[in-house]
Amino acid sequence: MSDRSPSFPNAFFDDPASPWLLLAHVPGLGVKRWQAVCDAYTNPLDLLKASSATHKAMGLPSAAWQLLAAWQRRDESFPPLAEVIARFHETRAGNIALVGWGHDDYPEALRHIQDPPLVLYARGDTRLLARPQIAVVGSRNATRSGLDNAHSFSRALSQRGYLITSGLAQGIDGAAHSGALAAGVGTIAVIGTGVDVIYPNAHRTLTAEIIHRGLVISEFPPGTPPKPGHFPRRNRIISGLSRGILVVEASLRSGSLITARLALEQGREVFAIPGSIHNPLARGCHELIRQGARLVETVDDIEEELSAWWRGSGDVEPVPPEQEQQVSRPEVAVAEPSGHPLPEFLEPREIAVLKALGYDPRSTDQLCLATGLPADQLMQSLLTLEMEGLVASAPGGFQRLA
Repeated sequence: MSDRSPSFPNAFFDDPASPWLLLAHVPGLGVKRWQAVCDAYTNPLDLLKASSATHKAMGLPSAAWQLLAAWQRRDESFPPLAEVIARFHETRAGNIALVGWGHDDYPEALRHIQDPPLVLYARGDTRLLARPQIAVVGSRNATRSGLDNAHSFSRALSQRGYLITSGLAQGIDGAAHSGALAAGVGTIAVIGTGVDVIYPNAHRTLTAEIIHRGLVISEFPPGTPPKPGHFPRRNRIISGLSRGILVVEASLRSGSLITARLALEQGREVFAIPGSIHNPLARGCHELIRQGARLVETVDDIEEELSAWWRGSGDVEPVPPEQEQQVSRPEVAVAEPSGHPLPEFLEPREIAVLKALGYDPRSTDQLCLATGLPADQLMQSLLTLEMEGLVASAPGGFQRLA
C-alpha cells in the first residue's frame, strides 16, 4: 500500500462539509425542490445516493443529475464538479469554515425559514450561531442620535447576555457591532459578499475585530464582490438567525423594513425606536409601530417581550462588568439634512455642527465633544444655523429642524 497522503480530490470527497457544498451548487435545487427533498428523505444527503432516474423524476434539470452522477463516481474531471472541488480547497486555504445545513453548528431556527442557505461560509467562532440572537438594523446614512442609540442599545443588550446580529453595513449596522464589542462579547455579521471581501472598506478594522471575537458569515462563496441584489437576500438570514429584530432608524423605502417584514413572516418579534416627526429616517420606524411593532424606549422594553422565551432556554448569561472592553466606534456616515439645500455661505464649522446634531436635542457639551469646537465658536455656529431656520433651541440643548 502506498504511504502517499490523500490525493487532492480525495480530501474533498472525505470531508463532511463537502456534500453540503455540492448541494449548494446543484443547478435547479431551488426552494420548492429543496422542500421536496426534505419531505422525501429523513436525511437530505440521501439525495446524493439516489439514482439518476430518481433525480429525473424529481424534475431536476439534466445539469443537476449529471453533476450528482459525477459525485457518485468521484469523477473530479467532470468540469462542474471540478469547480465545486476548487471552491472547497479555496475555502480551506483561506481558513474559511463551511457550516452545512446538517451540521451541528448550523442554527436550528435557520433550517426552518423559507429559503435556508445550504451552506454558510464563516470566519470566526461558529459556536456563536447557537446563541440566542437579537438583530439590530437601520439606515446606512444614519443620524448621530441614531448611531448613538444603535451603539448604546447593542452594548446594553450584550451586557445582559444577548448576542447582537447585524449586516456590517455603514451606519446603524456598524454602530451595533461596535456596541456589542464594547461590551466585551462577540457579535455576528451577516454580509452580502464573500467572507474574504472587505466591504465597506471603512469597516476593515471593525471586520477584523469581529472575526477575532465574533463571527462573519455569508452564503456567497469567497471572492464574491458586492452586488445590489446580494444585500436584500442576506436580510432573510439576519432575521432568520434572530428571535427579535430592533429597527433603530429607517426611511419608508429602507432595506431595514424588508428585514422587518421577513422577521414577521418568520414569526420573529419586531421592535422599533420612535424618533422626531421631523426626521425622515424615523418614518420607517413609525410605520412599523403602526403595523404592530413594539415601541421601544429602553432595553427593558425588549427584555420584557422576550425574557420568558430566553430565560426558559437558560442560554442568556449577563456579561460581568470587568469583561467590558473599550472599542472605538466605526467611522459612519451621518444623514444630511433634507428638505432644502444647505445655504452656500455656510462655513465648514457650521456644516460640522449641523451634521453633529440630530432630531433629538443635544447639549452644548455633547456638541463641543462631537465637533471639537470651543464653546464660543460653537455658539456662533448655532446662532447662524438658528437664523437660517435649520436649528432650534429645545429643552436639553439644540436640535435639527431640516
